[in-house]
Amino acid sequence: MAHAFIPYGQYWSTPFAKWQGSIAHLNSLRLVANTGKQALEARRFPMERIDLAILGHTNPQLGSFYGLPYVTGMMGLEGVAGPTVQQACATSARVLQMAAGEVADGSAQCALLLTTDRCSNGPIVYYPDPTAPGGTGHTERWVLDNFAHDPYAKNAMIDTAENVATKFGISAAEQNEVALARYVQYQDALANDRAFQRRYMVDVPVTDAGFRKQTGVLSADEGIFPTSAEGLAKLKPVKPNGTVSFGSQTHPADGNAGMIVTTRELASEFSTDKKIVVELLGFGQARVEKGHMPMAVAPASMVALKNAGLTIKDVDAVKMHNPFAVNDIAFARETGFPLAKMNNYGCSLVWGHPQGPTGLRSVIELIEELVLRGGGVALFGGCAAGDSGMAVVLRVTG
Repeated sequence: MAHAFIPYGQYWSTPFAKWQGSIAHLNSLRLVANTGKQALEARRFPMERIDLAILGHTNPQLGSFYGLPYVTGMMGLEGVAGPTVQQACATSARVLQMAAGEVADGSAQCALLLTTDRCSNGPIVYYPDPTAPGGTGHTERWVLDNFAHDPYAKNAMIDTAENVATKFGISAAEQNEVALARYVQYQDALANDRAFQRRYMVDVPVTDAGFRKQTGVLSADEGIFPTSAEGLAKLKPVKPNGTVSFGSQTHPADGNAGMIVTTRELASEFSTDKKIVVELLGFGQARVEKGHMPMAVAPASMVALKNAGLTIKDVDAVKMHNPFAVNDIAFARETGFPLAKMNNYGCSLVWGHPQGPTGLRSVIELIEELVLRGGGVALFGGCAAGDSGMAVVLRVTG
């Protein structure tokens, strides 16, 4: 049973920019508001029909306390309220699940989803502790410290990949093969002057930090590393006696993405091609043993498929949030889905990892992939901090 529907064409993603790249100085909340308003206006979307909005982001910015109402206010949607969601790299999947639930139970008719993050220049947070010697508090580099240390599992993100590589017997050479294959798949999205990406990607006007003077335009992904078998083979593992190199893991990035989720009737009204129907069918989540984050995708996906009344054999296209090549290998071994058929047209291993919007861009690309192949069932899954994962199942017909 479908939870809700996505009007075909009523979604967008910016290019993803490299760490300390073109949009590293821009407040991500102000940027997602600008991008969302421009995207909806370009699609001539009737913004007065929006009765719920959900904001997903993970790295605080100035104004984060006000979250969603701040963003919708900047967009001119002063009467639209809703929650702000933070679930690391599962944020997009959670935002989709929440919107589908609101639409399914009738508490909303038309939800605007906005996801954004800026890993660059993350905040440095000071936590006062007057009971400590000298009253000295604690300082946390929001992005770097949390990448480097899970306070519960007591390991870095890369340690989770090494743990799974050990558990599954995944070699550095196998990871390199996957990393190269994903880079080759991404080239398909760039063919014919980026014809695939132009189906959904919007430009980002680059301005000064005050959003006053435009200084350029970001029109394509920034920071993609040229990849070859020879180049990957030369890279040493990041950790002593490890298997994961900088070539077989993703990079932090900046960007945003948006989408409309609504009822069947309104989806047909708003769709840019009324013959195409996009249904959200099911969601799932999972948490695995400490220090094994990449393993969480498979069980989350199995739950999502069960909730949709489907099995992995019913799936035509899979897109992973894969911060490590290990993710794809473990998923393929656990589910039986062919490794070579996953992540067509690119994935976060290649175009980067802004956290909040990463999953939504993946879902958008899955929709467009299914449209090009004439329809089918798609599965998105991704791991997230805390050895957790979430998955989304959708169907495209028409």
